[in-house]
Amino acid sequence: MSQQHSALAPAPNHAKAKRGDWWRDAVIYQVYPRSFADSNGDGMGDLEGVRSRLPYLRDLGVDAVWLSPFYASPQADAGYDVADYRAVDPMFGNLLDADALIRDAHELGLRIIVDLVPNHSSDQHEWFKRAVAEGPGSPLRDRYHFRPGKGKNGELPPNDWESIFGGPAWTRVADGEWYLHLFAPEQPDFNWEHPAVGDEFRSILRFWLDMGVDGFRIDVAHGLVKAEGLPDLGSHDQLKLLGNDVMPFFDQDGVHAVYRQWRTVLDEYAGERIFVAEAWTPTVERTANYVRPDELHQAFNFQYLSTEWEAEELRKVVDRTLDAMRPVGAPATWVLSNHDVTRHATRFANPPGLGTQIRTAGDRELGLRRARAATLLMLALPGSAYVYQGEELGLPDVVDLPDEVRQDPAYFRGEGQDGFRDGCRVPIPWTREGSSYGFGSGGSWLPQPASWGELSVEAQTGVADSTLELYRAALAARRAHPDLGAGDEVEWLRAPEGVLAFRRGDFVCVANTTGESVTLPAHGRVLLTSGEITEADGETKVPSDTTVWWTTA
Repeated sequence: MSQQHSALAPAPNHAKAKRGDWWRDAVIYQVYPRSFADSNGDGMGDLEGVRSRLPYLRDLGVDAVWLSPFYASPQADAGYDVADYRAVDPMFGNLLDADALIRDAHELGLRIIVDLVPNHSSDQHEWFKRAVAEGPGSPLRDRYHFRPGKGKNGELPPNDWESIFGGPAWTRVADGEWYLHLFAPEQPDFNWEHPAVGDEFRSILRFWLDMGVDGFRIDVAHGLVKAEGLPDLGSHDQLKLLGNDVMPFFDQDGVHAVYRQWRTVLDEYAGERIFVAEAWTPTVERTANYVRPDELHQAFNFQYLSTEWEAEELRKVVDRTLDAMRPVGAPATWVLSNHDVTRHATRFANPPGLGTQIRTAGDRELGLRRARAATLLMLALPGSAYVYQGEELGLPDVVDLPDEVRQDPAYFRGEGQDGFRDGCRVPIPWTREGSSYGFGSGGSWLPQPASWGELSVEAQTGVADSTLELYRAALAARRAHPDLGAGDEVEWLRAPEGVLAFRRGDFVCVANTTGESVTLPAHGRVLLTSGEITEADGETKVPSDTTVWWTTA
């Protein structure tokens, strides 16, 4: 018999995280507002567009929505250059739109997490503009990292740090001083040693908490505090950012005092609000430092995101993650895609070893098959999971965007990041037809492929073997089954090479990462599969790149 997308009747779930610990097993959906839904036909997504699509997210089965930045910004880095942390950029709407979105989400049973960008501001932030205008000696310069240059006339940068986007991490202003920016020159880094910076951000937290948000995703959470004296890298190589060395501008121990202060603010508010760290650290053990009981609640698991579709490596990172999080009492998180990396349907379509920024489409069919299998594996692991908008449609990266339409600032700078993040930011399709496949009435800010219509929500809704229906079924099963979601243990089962198999109570997950079919003993009643399987005489034939969920209850 073949089986796929088996129906699952709702059942009470007494083993789930308590209501107050909703974040321990939450599925959180990332919305990139400019690419989600456009309400006014200007080609750019907005908050009212997001609000109109909240019922879709409720029906998908997610628990919370994380919104990428919508603050007032010159948009030098797609909103991650904030000019005013208490205002909505007019391209996205206004504060009344934000308030309405939060209220509607809560009425639908969804929580709202907003992005916070504390490492740097826009160069159009009032503090920075005044610091530049007032010249050397201005007290406002102490809120950033202004320094005199090296060389006979100060013509050389203060140290040898490089921007993540390529080129020097320093820019010289007209009066001769230099300022630090670990990203684009339009994004000057705050000096977190200055008390006014901490005071300001605690006030910003309260502003949005008073608006009703349920938490914050902290951008560059590992970057706020720099090594004392801003020392040269010397023999360090920039590529060691994700290696074994702690760089002098990232993952400094002093950052944890900031988050302990923030936690006291958050704990003043009812409703179990949370912090989520974007913390690129050398190891998952270093990541665990950010989620100690008096600091943040979750941290993105970039080690998992960066792991190839290979059973042995996946098992290692799962074990290391659970082992690292268990002593601090924090849930593991699992993520496959976001707005900064190539979508996993394209990553897995290409040969291993290319990293998370890939410029070729690869084998689309293979990539989708692996992406679906990887999703079921991720959703079976204990902890919280993050879903990036459009992955539930099986969207690939758009790798052939013309150079003239690209907007990623890293694309226009030499070295540094590859600058191909636009491919995962193309607006998502809602309908089979229309100028932007239902995204809006006025086209889209990045061009969508002609194939987008057949990948749309409309095209996939109600189609039994579609990726959208797979996600809906998986999230329903995860919510209903008592052994899925919260926890910190998996029981690994014996399996052929290239196959992952584990048990969680009455639930069993098997993921075949090989290019060949494998035959295994059946583990009870099939709940869900990412591809066609065959069952006969107590055995199950699992095709290549396929994941199966069973229950033994």
